[in-house]
Amino acid sequence: MSDLENPQDPAFTVHLNGSGGTVRGWVVVDSLYDGLAMGGTRMTTGVTEAEVAGLARDMTHKFTLAGLPIGGAKAGIVSDGTNREETFRTFGRTVKPLLHGGIHLGIDMGVTPADRAVFFAEAGYDPRYRLGAPDMPIDWRTYYEPLIDCTGHGVGVAAVTALEASGRTEPARVVVQGFGAVGRAVARFLEDRGHVIVGIADIEGTISADRLPVADLVAITDEFGRIDRSRLPQHVTVSGEPDAWLDVDADLLILAAQKYALSAENAHRLRAGLVVEGGNLSSSAEAKDKVRASGAVLVPGVIANIGGAASAALAVTRVVPFGLEAEARKAWVFDWVGDRVRRNTRDLLQIAAAGAGDPLPELLATRREERR
Repeated sequence: MSDLENPQDPAFTVHLNGSGGTVRGWVVVDSLYDGLAMGGTRMTTGVTEAEVAGLARDMTHKFTLAGLPIGGAKAGIVSDGTNREETFRTFGRTVKPLLHGGIHLGIDMGVTPADRAVFFAEAGYDPRYRLGAPDMPIDWRTYYEPLIDCTGHGVGVAAVTALEASGRTEPARVVVQGFGAVGRAVARFLEDRGHVIVGIADIEGTISADRLPVADLVAITDEFGRIDRSRLPQHVTVSGEPDAWLDVDADLLILAAQKYALSAENAHRLRAGLVVEGGNLSSSAEAKDKVRASGAVLVPGVIANIGGAASAALAVTRVVPFGLEAEARKAWVFDWVGDRVRRNTRDLLQIAAAGAGDPLPELLATRREERR
């Protein structure tokens, strides 16, 4: 049924050279479950096969921890976004056999829902229909778009769960590194629960204050997560120094932007006692080791950052109750994600408290055993 029990090497890797056009990239299928796997499509100028393989492995871990009956995969396209429509038409023609063969590819960094619509259409792929599975009664866009904040919701649940486990009762001072869809959703989630956002980093640098007004900042943030500096409140401090978000005095750091934001080179500057990964590959392995050695706690993205992936997987595997009305269905998905994140965060912290080293392998082994 599954090769998720103890995956070492990817199930297979496809090198993309383009069908009826030129495209360079890879699809890495890390694991299969009943012939199914899924993951996002990333497009950057510097994406590598090794990066795609690492992201695919993370997808396997996410689905294993969440108990979802699907394997992990990921796609990567090397491009700066020039000739976007032609790129995704070519990509759709190239990956058509994979999409129709049970490898669902969605969106990730550098790829938009509109891009996904192009490559789905070019491949003639509609996730509503699959041999051996009941049809989805609604189209993908109707199902998925209302769940845009589900990843941020899960990250927020992980953060609150970890804060509660530490015995903290007073509001936490929070820095959010990255102010895209995930960063904005997490900031709203935490502020709504009484925590104080004291620092936010975007592509231009870091802004900080004793309290940052999240709604006001969201209102002056563009679609790429860039905050308009000309419209900032007067009491805000602005820094263009690299990684200045690490220097803000905070209890909690949310990583919600580029890969390896926390690295071996900058981890010594960490001031927060709790780090929650809201992105994919947010911290390097060396940085994670340094965080643990310092006595700080890190909740990895394979636990916290599952909202988007789980939302899609719940539909692809037909687990979600499609008979519910739209708002009730959305609430069901958010609750499902929150429950899994809360349980995995608590169990990870219990394992960490009982011994030294990385607690994640033991938690993964436990979840694999539960799936047998």
